[in-house]
Amino acid sequence: MNWQSVSLEVGAPDVEAVSDALLAAGALAVEVEDAAAGTEREEPLFAEGGAPPRAWRRNVVRALIAEDADAGALVAAACAHAGVPEPRHAVERVPDQDWVRATRDQFHPIPITRGLWIVPSWHTPPDPKAVNVVLDPGLAFGTGNHPTTRLCLRWLARTIRGGESVIDYGCGSGILAIAAMKLGAGSATGVDIDEQALVAARDNALQNRVHIEFRTAAACAGQAADIVVANILAHPLIVLAPALARLAGPRCRIALAGVLAPQATEVSAAYARWFDMLTDSVEEEWVLLTGVRK
Repeated sequence: MNWQSVSLEVGAPDVEAVSDALLAAGALAVEVEDAAAGTEREEPLFAEGGAPPRAWRRNVVRALIAEDADAGALVAAACAHAGVPEPRHAVERVPDQDWVRATRDQFHPIPITRGLWIVPSWHTPPDPKAVNVVLDPGLAFGTGNHPTTRLCLRWLARTIRGGESVIDYGCGSGILAIAAMKLGAGSATGVDIDEQALVAARDNALQNRVHIEFRTAAACAGQAADIVVANILAHPLIVLAPALARLAGPRCRIALAGVLAPQATEVSAAYARWFDMLTDSVEEEWVLLTGVRK
């Protein structure tokens, strides 16, 4: 069976409403991308684990619909339901394919350090003797492909000596908490606001045969860890500084990712009351900030 792809440009305030309305009107899937992608006006927004969803100033909303569906009627119904003016739309034919295989073809084993790999569950580990974190990307953030995830994984590989308690705040797929356990941590807790992420993280922990508590932020109050890692975004990290400090035990080591280089000073300043902060490492435009509890 073939399909149609319907594209329309939507302003940031209306993205969520239009996306939901398209699904309600019969779209099988909806994706959103920057209308300026590939140009000098492209905006680098990344939904790191635990961060609230964001939209670009100008967005292309693309809906996948059945080949025999009336694209114009679907768009009109969705925009009426969302209460927004109907924009012009474009329609493209999409040939059928093995969607599961096409998705899986995007993910390959990723070497993080000489002894640490991220391996999609359908691949054989290239190095069976390495620490292999087996992962199903699913709908949660954290596949090892993004620089911020790799920065955190390398830091965990350098930092964990054995037996530490770890909190992965904004855990997404659970990749950092799982890696921590397989690197020798004594215990790990994954925290996220997204219930889908918590489900995916639990499944991934089960695949890796490690025991990790995955819970919401409210459920981890009162914990005090030896290591806290948070791979989110700069603004949420600034807001969360007091909460993350409360989770840090004596001499706790903290790692903060999802921070662009120009944002590093402001994020470090938000944590300086509780931690001695420094810039640990950089990949592309992303910075890893680390600190030790005072």
